[in-house]
Amino acid sequence: MKISEIRQKPKKELESMLLERREHLRNLRFDLASGKVKNVREIRELKKEIARILTLLR
Repeated sequence: MKISEIRQKPKKELESMLLERREHLRNLRFDLASGKVKNVREIRELKKEIARILTLLR
């Protein structure tokens, strides 16, 4: 998701998106440890998206 799309969302939605993304990242890390993840790049993109959301919330 691009930063311009994130900027248009209200604060409540950003907070819920942040919780959702963090939960997804946690699940991906568990899957990576067990060898189920095929696309490791998804973790990197998810971390960047979390950083974008946190930047806008601050």
